[in-house]
Amino acid sequence: MRVEGIRHMAWPKVFLGRMGDARSTSSGDFRPATGGSCTRLIGRRREREALNALVNAVRSGESRALVVSGEPGVGKTALLDWLVDETSGVRIVRATGVQAEMDLPFAALHQLLAPMLDRLDRLPVPQRDALRTFFGISPGKAPNRFFGGLAVLGLLADVAGQQPLICVIDDEQWLDRASAQVLAFVARRLERESVGLVLATRRPSRDLTGLPQLVVEGLEDEDARALLESVGTGPLDERIRDQVISETRGNPLALLELLRGMSPAEIAGGLGIRRGAGPLSKKIEESFRRRIDALPPELRRMLLLAAVDPVGDLTRLNRAAALLGVPCETLTAAVETGLIEVSPHVRFRHPLVRSALTSSSSPQEIRDAHRALAEATDPEQDPDRRAWHRALAAVGPDEDVAEELERSADRALARGGLTATAAFLERAAILTPDPARRAQRMLTAACAKLDADALDDGLRLLEVAEAGPADALRTARAEHLRGRIALEQQRMPEATRILLGAAQRMEPLDPALTREIYLDAFAAAALGASLAGSNSMRTVAEAARNAPPAPEPPRAVDVLLDAWVALVTKGYVAAGPMLAEALRMISGPDGDPGRLVGGRSTTVLAMELWDAEASFTLATRQVRVARGTGAMGQLRVALNFLALGQVLAGEFASSGELIAEYRILTGATGNSYLPATEMMLVAWRGQETQVRELVEASRRAAPGWGVGAFVPYAGCASAVLHNGMGRHAEALAAARQVFEHDDCGLGPLVVPELAEAAARTGDRGVVDDVLEWLSERTRTVPTDWSLGIEARLRAFLAHGSQAEGFYQESIERLGRTRVRVELARAHLLYGEWLRREKRRADAREQLSTAHHMLATMGADAYADRARRELLATGATARKRTDDTRKELTPQELQITRLARAGLSNAEIGARLFISARTVQYHLRKVFMKLGISSRGQLDAVLPDDGN
Repeated sequence: MRVEGIRHMAWPKVFLGRMGDARSTSSGDFRPATGGSCTRLIGRRREREALNALVNAVRSGESRALVVSGEPGVGKTALLDWLVDETSGVRIVRATGVQAEMDLPFAALHQLLAPMLDRLDRLPVPQRDALRTFFGISPGKAPNRFFGGLAVLGLLADVAGQQPLICVIDDEQWLDRASAQVLAFVARRLERESVGLVLATRRPSRDLTGLPQLVVEGLEDEDARALLESVGTGPLDERIRDQVISETRGNPLALLELLRGMSPAEIAGGLGIRRGAGPLSKKIEESFRRRIDALPPELRRMLLLAAVDPVGDLTRLNRAAALLGVPCETLTAAVETGLIEVSPHVRFRHPLVRSALTSSSSPQEIRDAHRALAEATDPEQDPDRRAWHRALAAVGPDEDVAEELERSADRALARGGLTATAAFLERAAILTPDPARRAQRMLTAACAKLDADALDDGLRLLEVAEAGPADALRTARAEHLRGRIALEQQRMPEATRILLGAAQRMEPLDPALTREIYLDAFAAAALGASLAGSNSMRTVAEAARNAPPAPEPPRAVDVLLDAWVALVTKGYVAAGPMLAEALRMISGPDGDPGRLVGGRSTTVLAMELWDAEASFTLATRQVRVARGTGAMGQLRVALNFLALGQVLAGEFASSGELIAEYRILTGATGNSYLPATEMMLVAWRGQETQVRELVEASRRAAPGWGVGAFVPYAGCASAVLHNGMGRHAEALAAARQVFEHDDCGLGPLVVPELAEAAARTGDRGVVDDVLEWLSERTRTVPTDWSLGIEARLRAFLAHGSQAEGFYQESIERLGRTRVRVELARAHLLYGEWLRREKRRADAREQLSTAHHMLATMGADAYADRARRELLATGATARKRTDDTRKELTPQELQITRLARAGLSNAEIGARLFISARTVQYHLRKVFMKLGISSRGQLDAVLPDDGN
């Protein structure tokens, strides 16, 4: 067994009465020494079994993650120590979260991975460069955290290829945000890497939601009695002993620390802990504080230095001590107190010792400690830590320190640490002497919080920025930021109002930015429109019509804004050419490089124009841009839209992967999960129960959106589901409601459903109305997608050879698009028409094509509909359960397709956010299921199906 990172070392003996050879651990459990090694815990059978199960799984080639949670002092660290001590045959690395390092990006991750960085060159170049940038080893563009997470996963998998690996992380609640998100991402992607991840925390954070949990509680009464006997408190009356155990709730650290120095007579009076009187940790901290207050001044200063230095580097600690006039031998005396150990870094017996030290020290003493540490920190090797110590040592405003913090913010941004960027900027603002500049820096920090998707923090900083001296431009920018935050928080009606006001404020100050704000207001108005009718789109359009003129030459944002105004106020014929020009400017190879590329307006634009290729290009670019900048809010939007495009392309497995990533993002950033795309996916799959559950979940999760934000998607999904199952009257009701009040560019989703449902129920009037609506668009801006659906609608209304010509035209045009679900349905509808015309042989050809395409996609309800039609022609069709590919899971099928396309294991892993080792494992399973032995045989067993 190899233990790296922060090594475990037994604590110095601390005598409580008569201890014998018992040793205290960092979390308060006692483990009698055996042969000089701490290998036995008192009790904890359930916990040890859970940890042993994880170790055994890792040894056998599997991967596991486990979150160990419990109150301070309950024994989490003791369990981790036991795991390290008692585990053999694996490699172990260890790291600990430190409260003072929470704003330093990737600090904990560097601590964990430092022993492995010599293996970076074994990773694919993009992953290697991502980690080098994360850790400041080399300059480069900031990678997104999820790509960085894949790099970490790849590094751990590579190390585990030599020997099974277990990563032990203590005090997860104090990890820096960047490290916490990456580790949570890795924990969710572990499969077959022989990697274990154990994270101890006081309370599971949002990042850890859904991971396996092990809750650690106080010791059982019998074990607590054994612990009390082992520390030699002297003879205790049974009633008093049970009272002590009850008051401490079996918390090991409380049992040990609160009895320190008390005689049996004093213990008989009770510990003074009443249930519900406050956290037990406060009592423990008070006990540590009393011990600290009794120490000599020099010793207290040494311990305080260690407390405010999160790294615990002995060289720096001794340099700082010398600057304070504290002899270096004082460190030895500090170790003898039992409050710290050196192993080789300084490590505290328990995190509560740190808080006790800071709470028992004066503000001036704390500032002196930070000042000494700043002077002892190399400005070349560790400039950000030096800047942070200087900031915490400042007595008052200091522009020099503020500027140094700004430089640290730039470096953090370059490494993808948006949260750290905001923290540095916030501290810089606090130390800025000039009130106006202070407010501007705070506003910049709030923008960084928005980019990091920390929306509540962004609002907090925004309020501070707005309290600065009056400045019209800054006020307008702040209002714009407030509106963008409301938009990201899915409070659409409020976002529309705020953004509209911000645009009007900005008009005399910055005409170009004014037009961008109006476009944001359009996005909020469209997404928040109510099915009962809303004037918000027209209100924004009327205001934007009076916006300052576009600059010369006009930008894509200017053309798009004018197009939206024209669409709302004049109609599609007037707006169509401008919409098309805006789409050309944005989606071309030299498309607009600004924020518009990541905005919501562009996603609606491509759908409004029925341009599937541009839609896919834009969504793919938005994902790439958002990942490259680490902008999690934009990435959420882009992933959802790209996943929808994959549904329409019949790439259901790929869409599911994107939706899974979107789920991870919403959970990691604390935003509501609104499953608009997932509703469409499960509807096409024919999963009625899931559709209903998702619709209900949307209603509960998005009260601030108003009705229109999720009901149109729910209506589209319901129509798809009911049409697939042949329940056309229900499909008609759902689709009609969406069509009549659509402000979100959902025409391509709802028109095919409404027209088919109306045709099947004999409502030709509805088909006529829909055809008139669509024909206006095809005459103005024709695309193969819209023309293919228009031909289908004309076929519904025609007879004989004329109808057949339209069905064939629909298939031909849709065949030139990415919209494979509609192409498959075009074959189905044509086949059904041919069967009704009693042309069975021709019908079988079309229905067989439809069945094959739909079954391969996983559109089960439509595939069953095609199968039933085939049976009616006298032919037979295998159910999807008979398909060889049914043996493959969605993930295996996706991996197989990518392997067939020639991607390497590393490239497939990067695409699917799994390790190359996991890809290899799944491919081995695929080869066994399909009876092949190499990638070259994939074409033979999985011929090209159009996917």
